[in-house]
Amino acid sequence: MLRHESHPGKLVAGLCILAVAVVYAGDATGAWEAPWFVALPMVMAGLLLAGVTAAIHGIRPRGATRPGGRPRPGRESRD
Repeated sequence: MLRHESHPGKLVAGLCILAVAVVYAGDATGAWEAPWFVALPMVMAGLLLAGVTAAIHGIRPRGATRPGGRPRPGRESRD
């Protein structure tokens, strides 16, 4: 099975949208009372958090090799 890239921003966004769904499911079943305007701030905060997560994940040191495994031009291996 081939490995795939991780996308933590998408994971955080999905979890935040799932949290909104849980809040409104609890409201629909009568477990608690959620005002109608709660969803917008929760979704916006979740998207902001997902963007920050994706940006932090994107800022990582690059190695001496490109994703294809070939060395970058101008860099020699230190073997």
